[in-house]
Amino acid sequence: MIQVDPLTPVIGAEISGADLTALDENQFQQIWQAFIEHGVIFFRDQPALSPEQHMEVAQRFGPIHVHPAARGRDVPYPGLMKMVTTAETRVAAGNRWHSDVSCDDEPPQATLLQLHEIPAVGGDTLFASMYAAYDALSERMKIYLDGLTALHSGEESFRKLFKFKPGEAHQGWPENHHPIVRKHADSGRPALFVDREFTESIDDLPKEEGIALLNFLFDHAERPTFQCRFRWSTNAIAIWDNRCVQHHAMWDYWPQERRGHRVTVRGEKPMMWQLGEDKSSKEGPVVKLSA
Repeated sequence: MIQVDPLTPVIGAEISGADLTALDENQFQQIWQAFIEHGVIFFRDQPALSPEQHMEVAQRFGPIHVHPAARGRDVPYPGLMKMVTTAETRVAAGNRWHSDVSCDDEPPQATLLQLHEIPAVGGDTLFASMYAAYDALSERMKIYLDGLTALHSGEESFRKLFKFKPGEAHQGWPENHHPIVRKHADSGRPALFVDREFTESIDDLPKEEGIALLNFLFDHAERPTFQCRFRWSTNAIAIWDNRCVQHHAMWDYWPQERRGHRVTVRGEKPMMWQLGEDKSSKEGPVVKLSA
């Protein structure tokens, strides 16, 4: 029997009684509802997933998203990324608040991460609710943000992480303009959609004003009251909703090592939230048909 235990009043839940490799449709619907309600869900005592199993579990949530670094390259499992941090690592992936690949035209919906090797101490991942971040803004700030868009760019972040061999062609990293306040496609709720890793500037504002506003929004989104913190165990799995959640992978365990696999699920082009929309327009449970 599946049990859902919330971690905080605003974000996160740990789910027990589920083997993600052997879910029936009713069990998946319970997990999907918890995913939509809590933003990030955690599973312990899972088997170590093979790449094929990891992809199959992710496909229950939707079509696989292929990271820009893997597009056009001959890789055995497009969409599956090896997450490895060792004593030789110079730039650790995820070591800053972000929503995965928010610079894409259609940023990922879900991310599924399993860690097979973890440090003895440290390496927690923090998650923050962008629903709570938006709700906590003043009414005047909500009016100011209404209708604004921002540029999300992968140029700076991805060039530090991914090194291409001489002679390999690369067309540049994605850059796209997205609404600062996003309407969640399944819950219908507004969420703040700017992050410190990818959001570069605000459209239609003077540079200095845009920088000041972004710095305020970054600091605001990262407030502890919007967060939960997950301490990993071997083969635990975290699944989070990039449309309304940011995360930060703590790199406080060097020179210890951490290894795992990550798969992301394709999302939709972000929709703008219009101030005054009826938040109760979507009533009842949101049903997800397995892909």
